[in-house]
Amino acid sequence: MPTAYIRAFRDISTTLNYFAATDDEPPYQYAMQEPPAGKKRTNVTSEAHAVVVHDARGHEDELTLDTNGFQFLTYPSGEKDFDDEARIKAAYYPEVETVLKTATGAKRVFIFDHIVRRGTENEQGKAGVKARGPVESVHVDQTYDATVKRVREHLPEEADRLLQSRVRLINVWRPIQNPVAHKPLGVSDWRSLAEARDLVPVRLIMPHRVGHTFAVRYHPDHRWYYLSSQTPDEVTLIKCYDSEVDGRARLTAHSAFLDSTSSPDAPHRQSIEVRALVFDAE
Repeated sequence: MPTAYIRAFRDISTTLNYFAATDDEPPYQYAMQEPPAGKKRTNVTSEAHAVVVHDARGHEDELTLDTNGFQFLTYPSGEKDFDDEARIKAAYYPEVETVLKTATGAKRVFIFDHIVRRGTENEQGKAGVKARGPVESVHVDQTYDATVKRVREHLPEEADRLLQSRVRLINVWRPIQNPVAHKPLGVSDWRSLAEARDLVPVRLIMPHRVGHTFAVRYHPDHRWYYLSSQTPDEVTLIKCYDSEVDGRARLTAHSAFLDSTSSPDAPHRQSIEVRALVFDAE
């Protein structure tokens, strides 16, 4: 592993892109299709705000899914390249199930998709390049209602029973091949977020379904973390939903961000995120 790009622990002063609206209509976005004639693709835009992203390196054990909404774990994988879809599902998915059951004590894990991100923004759309770069806007992958809907879509025969117990939606995010230098992943402490004040439901209109995600309004109370020079042996668990409402973290906002101190010679970020429903019931 190239150690030349692993640097000392550090907090980063940067900007993050938060929610802004272009009109008074409820927020929406068309995805994987063209919008109807005369309709904008989205009425959601962003505004950049200065933040400090704190380095969690050396303090990993102090940050947990139930307190903060995210967690950093060392969990090496037998998969290294993540360039074969069938192998990811056959070999890596079982590893992710083990990670999640070990970290949460859950009895059942249902993985519903994954995303591999690699390549730079300049490579997007080039012939022969399958590139899906980092998401540089503050968001949460699912709204609360959208997660319940996912349980019913993926496990219709068992949904009523499973929804009687605790349900979580957790992303497992891992760098590929190299430590992260460019566009690291920032995660926001649940305790610094106010749901009614900060979370903005956005309707995601796709050809086959309509989903809902949360965009996030800026507030200076938000506290951000990342894991400096995160390696492929380290994963970030990102909670996107928790059915419990007893004070435990229900989600964490997250975003890639610019680290202007990164070496220009460091490899561009590659990563995989696996998204899973996590059940306390079998």
